[in-house]
Amino acid sequence: MINVFLVDDHALVRTGIRRILEDERGIKVVGEVGDGDQAVQWCRKNSADVVVMDMSMPGIGGLEATRKILHFNPEVKIIILTVHTEEPIPSRVMAAGAAGFLTKNAPPADMVQAIRAVATGQRYIDPVIAQQMALRPFNPEKNPFDELSDRELQISIMVTSGQKVSEIAEQLNISPKTVNAYRYRLFEKLKISGDVELTRLAIRYGMLDAEKI
Repeated sequence: MINVFLVDDHALVRTGIRRILEDERGIKVVGEVGDGDQAVQWCRKNSADVVVMDMSMPGIGGLEATRKILHFNPEVKIIILTVHTEEPIPSRVMAAGAAGFLTKNAPPADMVQAIRAVATGQRYIDPVIAQQMALRPFNPEKNPFDELSDRELQISIMVTSGQKVSEIAEQLNISPKTVNAYRYRLFEKLKISGDVELTRLAIRYGMLDAEKI
């Protein structure tokens, strides 16, 4: 039996995944929470074979939660689930120690396949993303977002998604002043002066879909 733990800040997403897995023989959902901090706490007190975790959540987020969980339980297999597919995000996900990377628009069969694969010690990366990662060394243009820390990258995604500083602060459980400090730091690293330039840069490097703005 593969015991699966679900982490996503949207209850509907967790319910959808749970229903998919309930019909699968040999897979059991043993728990679910809505943010990274709760995920770390749950994993300290309970055990699961596979953790399916959203990347963008309130608090510490999926990447930081992955590192913390694997620090005290390196045997658990973590699959990061996200809508963000462009580099440097996939590389950050795998560097954090995740065993799998799956996009939220993947068909249900891929979710089941990913869980079964990582449970047996394999790695699972969405095929399209795997191809992008394989071709990355041959891309002569350096992605400036590679220079950002995980938190700076997270905040840049939230800013370009149209969230206000107050909203970001509330979701990440930090002060607006701290959010602005991260913003100015990432502006400096990217050599830009504001949110409009950040959005343009995100579109240029595939971090944001222009059609969704």
